[in-house]
Amino acid sequence: MITSGDQTAKAAIRAKALSLGFDAVGFARPEVLPAAREALMAFLEAGYHGEMDWLARNTDRRGDPKVLWPEARSVIVLGQNYGPREDPLALLKQPSRAAISVYARNADYHDLMKKRLKALARWIHQDLEAEVKVFVDTAPVMEKHLAQAGGLGWQGKHSNLVSRDLGSWLFLGEVYTTLTLESDESEEDHCGSCRNCLDVCPTDAFPAPYRLDATRCISYLTIEHKGHIAREFRKPMGNRIYGCDDCLAVCPWNKFAQPTTEAAFLPRAELTAPRLTDLLELDDSGFRKVFAGSPIKRIGRDRFVRNVLIALGNAGDAAAVPAIEAKLNDPSPLVRAMAVWALGQTMTSNAVSKLRKAHIHAETDPAVREEWASIA
Repeated sequence: MITSGDQTAKAAIRAKALSLGFDAVGFARPEVLPAAREALMAFLEAGYHGEMDWLARNTDRRGDPKVLWPEARSVIVLGQNYGPREDPLALLKQPSRAAISVYARNADYHDLMKKRLKALARWIHQDLEAEVKVFVDTAPVMEKHLAQAGGLGWQGKHSNLVSRDLGSWLFLGEVYTTLTLESDESEEDHCGSCRNCLDVCPTDAFPAPYRLDATRCISYLTIEHKGHIAREFRKPMGNRIYGCDDCLAVCPWNKFAQPTTEAAFLPRAELTAPRLTDLLELDDSGFRKVFAGSPIKRIGRDRFVRNVLIALGNAGDAAAVPAIEAKLNDPSPLVRAMAVWALGQTMTSNAVSKLRKAHIHAETDPAVREEWASIA
């Protein structure tokens, strides 16, 4: 049995983690992260977090891992590669098809990561006789900063982690432990003068390098935002109905990325390039069935169909008009409002005017009525 004081403990943990299926392993101290805390406070003070109120809670824990667990002596940072086999930006050239973020095209990565993290933690507890705690988006952990401190990569200008070995496609998780382990060398920033990720953003969500205004980000708008999406963002969304990979996909460091071999991260056939009109037909039961075990399920059918309708409006496919028109009677005002907008992008003004006369008197939702007024 390896003991906690054994010089080979760190190497043993790394070997065990790799054997469990992790692709990157780093070791960091659970120390105060002044730069990380300052960046978080500036982000919150600017209101860039939008409706993500959970980011404003427990800021003391986010900035200092020891507040989260005082007994922790080391943090083991784990990464799993989810690199796509094909260029995710290619889907943007197929406007009648849905562009779904690479990470969401199969099972929820949290489930697999948590299972493997727990297996590693259990082994550390049993073989190294140390206490452990596991985190994967389940606690206020500034995992990208810890990953950089542990040598896995650096936080790029798009605010995501970039790895010299795996590019921008890396899921992260952590094991806090009472073991005292030597830290790995922190990774330096290798972005240089590159601005690819900043310049490609369809909604100008980066007010400056390394700063993200989430309220303008398509990933935030399609996933976190619960209400009606502002008009200024609808056209830039294109056919992106869940998330956005643009800033990740254009990173030059992806030349070293490798497609994932993890079956749970490979895209399901029905989510690789689904027809927007097929997704539009999903009722609540159908939505839950199609997206069972998927991270997409958490946004619910109404917000999902809201996104699909925006994409259909951008596609401008006249053949989709009957399917869109049917949503004018949908129970959800989110859906009805975007059906109105999509029809306004697809039909002639005379045709829209006739529909408006047929529906406006029965419409009670102010936002839907406002959509009708905007295209009358």
